[in-house]
Amino acid sequence: MKNKSARRIALETLISVFKNKSYSNIALNHALKKSDLSSHDKSLVTQLVYGTIQHQIYLDYQIRAIFKENKKAPWMRPLLMMSIYQLFFLDRVPNHAVLDEANLLAKQYSKNNLYKVVNGVLRNVIRQGQQKPSQSNSVRYLATMYSIPEWLVDYFIGHFGKGKAESILQSINQPPQNTIRINRKVTTKPEVCQWLNKQNIQYEESKLSPDSLHLSYGPINQLELFETGAITIQDDSATLAAQSLKIQPNDNVLDACAAPGGKTIQIAEELASGRVTALDIHKNKLNLIKDNATRMQVADLIETKQLDARLVSQELGTEIYDKILVDAPCSGLGLLRRKPEVKYTKELSDVKKLSQIQLEILNGVCDSLKPNGRLVYSTCTITNEENEQVVNSFLKQHPDFSLEKVYLKADNETIRSDDFVRIFPDTYQTDGFFIASLVKSEGDK
Repeated sequence: MKNKSARRIALETLISVFKNKSYSNIALNHALKKSDLSSHDKSLVTQLVYGTIQHQIYLDYQIRAIFKENKKAPWMRPLLMMSIYQLFFLDRVPNHAVLDEANLLAKQYSKNNLYKVVNGVLRNVIRQGQQKPSQSNSVRYLATMYSIPEWLVDYFIGHFGKGKAESILQSINQPPQNTIRINRKVTTKPEVCQWLNKQNIQYEESKLSPDSLHLSYGPINQLELFETGAITIQDDSATLAAQSLKIQPNDNVLDACAAPGGKTIQIAEELASGRVTALDIHKNKLNLIKDNATRMQVADLIETKQLDARLVSQELGTEIYDKILVDAPCSGLGLLRRKPEVKYTKELSDVKKLSQIQLEILNGVCDSLKPNGRLVYSTCTITNEENEQVVNSFLKQHPDFSLEKVYLKADNETIRSDDFVRIFPDTYQTDGFFIASLVKSEGDK
């Protein structure tokens, strides 16, 4: 991708995401690593890719008002969407610049003068302005305006009310925050802040975690602090799950669904003579954990195993762990700001299937917890079926477990719902997250 323009790389990434169903973050990171773009142009590529995917339904609505998609030119729809995104959402980019860039890209891709179609559609869009659907159907209107499938809009309204639903919808189309977590095994918060000040990188304190900072700087993985393991990239809501385990230095801990290892490493940072075992069902993903652990200087505290978490008690034994984290596979509907393509691929049936798997994982690990041990269940979604309902079903089946108040380093009652912690994406502009803390009784003596 050397010598390619920012918009060319953004378009190629979008084509990959739409055609090959690639994950946007993986496709984008791969494209940026291969490029020779400046930091400014990399930020533009990131904004164009995520912005176009986030507003996909709305942008499609604008196109359909003028033009029927050309199936023989798979590059055309992504190019039109990316261009309309710039016209309507990036005020600093003048219309003539958008047209010029779109025409240039279309000529590079087109056969039989198809670039003229692109030019014509975009000129019509500029002339007509933004098209909005009728508000007579509120679900369809919100689905189009915020680019959310209708089933999900209906779900949010039904479970959280229309006002809260619209607040969530507004928030998830905003850019994600650049959040770091400080590795206190390597450095201190004052040292990190001092380093950032010297580099003229602005930052804000997290309202959720004392170990997290929000940076104004985008390519965090290029910072010296990242390379040396002093910091890592982790949303502050995601840090709360490992915090809530209340790790002691000599604990024997299980991270049952560990890859890519962010929470495993966070657990290891609290250990001295203890150990954390990190499981994943996919062998290749264990390498991600190992690589991250080496960078963060905690590899000697982590053991990795390929294992389906539903088989933990059967394969690893009973009453052997002081703490267990089940950061369960889920629909990911709390990550829509960071992984916008998720909302277009999930259905309510997926939510229900996942809730069964989540319950099976809890059933599979619980016997491996010692009496008086703590089992933390977390997800990066906000659906009741995958959160409260799973926990309540587990508690009915296991009367030797009980809920306790979730421990947080920075206790915050605004994210509590009874004994659970539920963080909506609009509350602090973080990922949506759910946490429940379960304690196993001593049993009969």
